[in-house]
Amino acid sequence: MDVVKAVQNYINKMVNEVPGMKVLLLDAETTPIISNVMTQSSLLSHETYLVDRIDNRNRDRMRHLKCICFLRPTTDSIQLLVEELRDPCYGDYYLYFSNTIKKSSIERLAEVDEQEVVREVQEYFADYCAINPDFYSLNLSLPQHHLYGDSKHIWDGKALQRVVEGVLAVLLSLKKKPLIRYEKISEMAKKLAAEVLYQIQEEGPLFDFRRTDTPPILLILDRRNDPVTPLLSQWTYQAMVHELLGIHNGRVDLSDVPDIRPELKEIVLSRDQDPFYKKNMYLNIGDLGANIKGYVEEYQTKTKLSRNIDSISDMKRFVEEYPEFRKLSGNVSKHVALASELSRLYEKDNLLEVSELEQSLASYDQHSSDLKSLQKLIASPKTSEESKIRLVLLYSLRYEKYPNNAIVSLIDELHKHGVSEHKISLIGSMIQYAGADQRQDDLFSNGSIFSKGKSAFKGLKGVENVYTQHSPHLAQTLELLMKGKLKETSYPFVGSATKDRPQDIIVFMVGGVTYEEARYVAQINASTPGVRIVLGGTTIQDAFYRFPSGSPAGARPPKFGRSR
Repeated sequence: MDVVKAVQNYINKMVNEVPGMKVLLLDAETTPIISNVMTQSSLLSHETYLVDRIDNRNRDRMRHLKCICFLRPTTDSIQLLVEELRDPCYGDYYLYFSNTIKKSSIERLAEVDEQEVVREVQEYFADYCAINPDFYSLNLSLPQHHLYGDSKHIWDGKALQRVVEGVLAVLLSLKKKPLIRYEKISEMAKKLAAEVLYQIQEEGPLFDFRRTDTPPILLILDRRNDPVTPLLSQWTYQAMVHELLGIHNGRVDLSDVPDIRPELKEIVLSRDQDPFYKKNMYLNIGDLGANIKGYVEEYQTKTKLSRNIDSISDMKRFVEEYPEFRKLSGNVSKHVALASELSRLYEKDNLLEVSELEQSLASYDQHSSDLKSLQKLIASPKTSEESKIRLVLLYSLRYEKYPNNAIVSLIDELHKHGVSEHKISLIGSMIQYAGADQRQDDLFSNGSIFSKGKSAFKGLKGVENVYTQHSPHLAQTLELLMKGKLKETSYPFVGSATKDRPQDIIVFMVGGVTYEEARYVAQINASTPGVRIVLGGTTIQDAFYRFPSGSPAGARPPKFGRSR
């Protein structure tokens, strides 16, 4: 199971089925789907000479070119396509939709195609963003998308429809007809499970795949059962870049970084195109630094240069002073820039000390020492507002039921040190959303689940004593599922059931997933023969303040078909 290859196969099929020079038109939702898995050069190799947005009305007329439209079949995109077909810019149109299109929409497109330029209509189920081979997202993040209806236990109707369509697309692209399990305490997970099962039954022929000895499992979870993981500072490369800098559609914006070179103002991070990134994406920042240092030292040996390199800043100066190394090293120089900026940020925001306390709050019950450390960090001018709120959120989640907890006094401390009222209000919202009464499992009942021992990052000066004890709750859930010990009373089936140990597992998290969880899944896939897991969710969590919230004549006739 590889979601990146699944989406790439759909895109390659599109561009290969349409011979000759062509244009690719996308909408707002299919643009990130494409950009996460394809490069401009790979599209160009298939004679796709122009990629544009269908909502750009200033495109030139080029009737000698064919046009591939890859769109989500939304009301807005159908309307834009109607306007395009009324006054076509190109000679032939091949229409590909990322999910099921309504019969009424097809009829509407047929009516406006008076010049009979439409040659083909297909449904290709690439309706999600493939981030890693075993990691995907529906990109339903705020403020554009709200998951919740009148309460935080009820779906918004439009959001539910979009999520059902996204989950079905994942299953169809992977050619899986799964049995479905869900987290019992979550009404949203239960509703989603029922809707997905109903649609699988309704679309019977689409899911007519070859049966396997062991049926695949779709496991639907709810973020509120583990609110801790998204609150912790990340120290592995991909996760850290996403948290501190942001990875958006495979790109990192470094334009605000001090003294950044022009060619590094936007960096592309792609496993397929960047072997160094693929090799190092799951390493902690210390091991990453050691690998970059080794590469630089190898260059020094070849060129007989001598320069002591003991820190990330040393490497940055070396790269700047030897432009020929930038040419030779290719992608490595951009990773030096990234590592340098990450180092600057964690030093500026005191993240080493903050992270140590975060790990303690997530891993151990030691109220007195945790409270003293927390009060000290709240009072420190080096601690950012975001870190202060994160720490109090973690304290509140762990000690919410503790008889002598200091949640109220900590809120007073936050006010005293100038933290904004809006951020402080997140503490009450978090307890309402994911407090002990809202969770199915007690995150803090068994220290051994989270305690992996303290380990210092080694290999480069300036990166040490960062603790990585926490293991996401997903780890325990998947371990029990793989062993056939996940209780049906807590994770019931909807529809058919099985006692078999699953081999193929598709996980979907309502409320979003994290890169820490993605790294854990990648480790299972790499170390457990016979088990394949794909993880995804409504979005990728990247900061505590983005936690789920929301309110209440003579021309050839066109072919029509579906591709799974």
